[in-house]
Amino acid sequence: MSALDLLFQFADSFAFLVLCATGLAIVFGMMGIINLAHGEFIMVGAYITAFTTHAGVSLPIAIVLGAIGTGVLGLILERLLIRHLYGRPFDSIVATWAISLIASQGMLVVAGPTMPSTGTPWGSVNVGGVSFAAYRLVFLAAAIGELVALYCLFMYTRFGIYARATIERPEMARALGLDTNIVYAATFSLGAALAGLTGALYAPTMTLVPTMGTGFVVQAFVTVVVGGGDVLLGTAPASAMLGFVQTWLTASYGTMIGKLGLLIAVILVVRAMPKGISGWINQRRS
Repeated sequence: MSALDLLFQFADSFAFLVLCATGLAIVFGMMGIINLAHGEFIMVGAYITAFTTHAGVSLPIAIVLGAIGTGVLGLILERLLIRHLYGRPFDSIVATWAISLIASQGMLVVAGPTMPSTGTPWGSVNVGGVSFAAYRLVFLAAAIGELVALYCLFMYTRFGIYARATIERPEMARALGLDTNIVYAATFSLGAALAGLTGALYAPTMTLVPTMGTGFVVQAFVTVVVGGGDVLLGTAPASAMLGFVQTWLTASYGTMIGKLGLLIAVILVVRAMPKGISGWINQRRS
């Protein structure tokens, strides 16, 4: 395998991990909700995109609709259920697991066991003798854009200030007159929308099944665990490190060894840095 092919595989793996993990990092890392329905949010975004594309909507608009629709669903669930689970991590596990089962089985009833993809657009590109799907470059651009947008949102906007204040010192934020319920709802909805965006982006590249979220959620969780609680500090380096390990081992020894090596790397990192990469960075700063 050539160096260019390895570089492309690494970029693809890095983008996949970033897109999978950012929504979960916001909900789990910043809000303390262990969201086992994260994969189903990804699935919903993919199905909304596929439904609207088959109905004649252009793919870029369908992707936006998939993200928005999933964000609205997240907002509804936060108002009805999740808002009662803050500070109760074990209860959130059971509740979100129930949501994941309802969502996957409900989609099975509504859409059947499979839904064909819309087909990967734009064909392939040949660079240096290496051929790859041009559409997959969108994943890398979306991953980098998402990280930049989140950094700007949480560091330079009023919402970001409110969200960080609510997450770090909720009692103080309430004492200063901030409606923390609105901030929590908006933050959870944002995490759901980012999950929906992931599913929407990948919808053209796969056959959709109601259980497709499982293929995303495992890698999302391991990336968040390695990255730590700070989505702005931990997600990118965790995705880069895990993406490198998976790409190298997959290219050298096959897919199974690549996945096994990924999990071993997670164990080693958590053993060395219990609070993840972002926790280690913050500790070094102090």
